[in-house]
Amino acid sequence: MNTTVLLGVIIPFIGTCAGSACVFFMRGQMKRSVERALTGFAAGVMVAASVWSLLIPAMEQSAGMGKLSFVPSVAGFWLGILFLLLLDEVIPHLHLNASESEGPKSKLARTTMMVLAVTLHNIPEGMAVGVVYAGLVSGSAEITAGGALALALGIAIQNFPEGAIISMPLHAEGKTRFKAFLDGVLSGAVEPLGALLTIFAASHVVPAMPYMLSFAAGAMLYVVVEELIPEMSEGEHSNIGVVMFAVGFTLMMTLDVALG
Repeated sequence: MNTTVLLGVIIPFIGTCAGSACVFFMRGQMKRSVERALTGFAAGVMVAASVWSLLIPAMEQSAGMGKLSFVPSVAGFWLGILFLLLLDEVIPHLHLNASESEGPKSKLARTTMMVLAVTLHNIPEGMAVGVVYAGLVSGSAEITAGGALALALGIAIQNFPEGAIISMPLHAEGKTRFKAFLDGVLSGAVEPLGALLTIFAASHVVPAMPYMLSFAAGAMLYVVVEELIPEMSEGEHSNIGVVMFAVGFTLMMTLDVALG
């Protein structure tokens, strides 16, 4: 594996680690308005990445199918949605600020299920980075080195607040700062692992690249709609989540167009 690919896989994980380290420098519990802002920002980045970095390249690669070029994107998109729906049903997890867990009944600790919730939505992000870099390496997709780097940087930027969002509440729940930091890091470890596995799989199934790109997009958008948007909108009315969604979307769109 060349240095470019390895760096692209590691960059998002560095973002999670840096965000998780906020637990060492910030005191008390994170303000609800800050949580909303960070969640909205992450949602905006993920939506823009799904469109510019994944769905558009998927349709461009299928251009030879003419008017049916949308078929691989639609099929892959729905497979991604159904995959995350399945994981949502079979993995016990607890979303931030939720009182009841989702998935099967479990005796796992509340903090463990909070980590699983973040891990669950990190899976599609790792897959997205992996499939984009697999397309870059194979040369089979309409993906440039700049475009792949833009996605990795965008995911890393939105992973920073996500790392803080998981480590600080865990500390507030009673865990030591170091253990809260470690759990935040571990929740993001699935991203490089998922990226590497996706690169390996995609390199052996090059014709399936449009399906895999749109699969990752569907999985990411499932997380946005099922988890991030409700979290940025719940409670007392505030527009901060929407404004930060627009900031994240604009930033990711700019990165992809400027670097791609």
